[in-house]
Amino acid sequence: MATIDVDFEVYKALTIRRETEEMTYNDVLRQLLKLGGEQAAPVAPTAAGSLIVKGAEFPEGTQFRATYKGQTYTGAIKGGVWIDEKGKVQNSPSEAAYNITDNHVNGWRFWECRRPSDDSWRSIDSLRPKK
Repeated sequence: MATIDVDFEVYKALTIRRETEEMTYNDVLRQLLKLGGEQAAPVAPTAAGSLIVKGAEFPEGTQFRATYKGQTYTGAIKGGVWIDEKGKVQNSPSEAAYNITDNHVNGWRFWECRRPSDDSWRSIDSLRPKK
């Protein structure tokens, strides 16, 4: 296997994009380079405007919220992508959490969502398929 040298800033940027400990740096690079195959990107918009992330489906109009240091942050699925309150596209729950905390946190436990069919908010981690 070949190795490549990267500076700390690149390493940090790649690390932010790892959604779980199981996601390798190779997986991150394949996602960023839009390479297909078995290591396909874990985030995929569907034709109906839903977003599927690691097997969890977030339909168009799903709202996200998280509270950090007393401030509430929000986002929503619009056009099949996760858009934060500043209008920036988020590629994963962990990336969205990092952009708020400036720390590596488990985005699946950080965020709550309310899908259009839901009556209440729930942890997005509860929507992931159990292995």
